[in-house]
Amino acid sequence: KGHAVVLEFMDPHCTDICPIVSQEFIDAYRDLGSAASRVAFVAVNVNAYHHAVADVAAFSREQQLTTISSWHFLTGPVPSLQAVWRAYEVYVQAPSPNADIVHTSVVYFIDPGGKERFAASPMVDHESNGTAYLPLAQQAAWGHGIALIASQLAR
Repeated sequence: KGHAVVLEFMDPHCTDICPIVSQEFIDAYRDLGSAASRVAFVAVNVNAYHHAVADVAAFSREQQLTTISSWHFLTGPVPSLQAVWRAYEVYVQAPSPNADIVHTSVVYFIDPGGKERFAASPMVDHESNGTAYLPLAQQAAWGHGIALIASQLAR
């Protein structure tokens, strides 16, 4: 409460799109400048197999999300996570512990009063092998866009 929130759903075991979104968050945080203190960056775990605090902490360190002073990666018991997924209409398909977790990729922008104001889906392209990527210029634009919306909400 009292901060604009940029909310995403992430898999701490992901090696595909979640690291890309992580870099977008870092870029957005940097672009926010002095407004960064009024914005919280939050992720909710979508991996029912890797839901320990150690899992999300390791991912946060590996992706350098810990450089964001207001970074929070939320996890918990699987039934609690599933309730949050349902509340935000996030689809999660987890066939096995070592398989890629398929989940809705959406960024929610929530104002300091707790009201959802915007939702956006990263524009993801795929290589022929199915690996997701964002071209570098597009990635920088997403980070800047996240910062622009977050700074306006934080006012």
